Amino acid sequence: MHMPHAKESRQQVLDHWVNTHVQARYPGANLQIAPASADASFRRYFRLTLPDGSTRILMDAPPEREDCRPFVQVAALFAEAGLCVPQVEIADLEQGFLLLSDLGRVGYLAALQAAPELADTLMRPVLDVLVRWQMASRPNVLPPYDETLLRREMNLFPEWYIGRHLGHTLTPAQQKTLDAVFTLLSDAALAQAEVFVHRDFMPRNLMVVESEATLTPGVLDFQDAVYGPITYDVVSLFRDAFISWEEEQELDWVVRYWEQARDAGLPVPADFGQFWQDYEWMGLQRHLKVLGIFCRLNYRDGKAHYLADLPRFLAYARKTAGRYAALKPLLALLDALEEKPAAAGYTF
Repeated sequence: MHMPHAKESRQQVLDHWVNTHVQARYPGANLQIAPASADASFRRYFRLTLPDGSTRILMDAPPEREDCRPFVQVAALFAEAGLCVPQVEIADLEQGFLLLSDLGRVGYLAALQAAPELADTLMRPVLDVLVRWQMASRPNVLPPYDETLLRREMNLFPEWYIGRHLGHTLTPAQQKTLDAVFTLLSDAALAQAEVFVHRDFMPRNLMVVESEATLTPGVLDFQDAVYGPITYDVVSLFRDAFISWEEEQELDWVVRYWEQARDAGLPVPADFGQFWQDYEWMGLQRHLKVLGIFCRLNYRDGKAHYLADLPRFLAYARKTAGRYAALKPLLALLDALEEKPAAAGYTF
């Protein structure tokens, strides 16, 4: 095994790894390496072109920053469920390199933006994928999405959005309001039935894979999967960071998911109204977390482009908080933080 020297750059380590491990698997390959994509973590992805013109994806996950083992484990869970994910051809967990099959270049986000009229055609197979993923669920396989994790995520909101981005220090009364909302959202999430949760199940992490004239959504970026609330992946899909839907369309898809899940025997509430509330409250937990994460990506990691999507998530959060009497205090807090005058009116 090649032991990297202290002064060796990550790029040199990567080049050496490709020249030894990949060459050994594909002798004589004239490997052309091109960046494939980047994400919000420290992982990088490269596309390798082999002599026959086929391609592979190389994941570079520096071991001091990232752990490849969850990716390998969860890829196997998806594959066992009969779903389309990158296959792991070579795994070097010590050095943080994975050689993966390539699901292609057409992502769901780009496809939806290019042809909005095909949204329903594209999204319906995704509902099938989600139900199959959840049907494969079993306890004690993935880490639990427990109260500790739910609260750690929500606490990113006061730390990075309120404190760092807005430069605001909460008063004791405001802190009490936020704590009460966090308890409501955490309790609601923990009361839901538990399934496998991808945790970032959104168009940006889905690929349009054509196989035998049928559309098969490929799934990426699943290494943070946990065992937790059944609505989490559903609301991640339809209240996304990079694309928003009219509520009529969103409702149609959520009802379809709920009907499919119920018919498949998944433990969704028998009453759709209850499911919708679970979905909205779970979404709010996620939106508060994401507001914190996007600010952290900017201020800590220098990835400024995420700030452009803060208004989308604030709009999601405001809409949900304004719909439920128990969550109205959060709406008032958001107004105070943004110095908006309270609207006169009645709460029912």
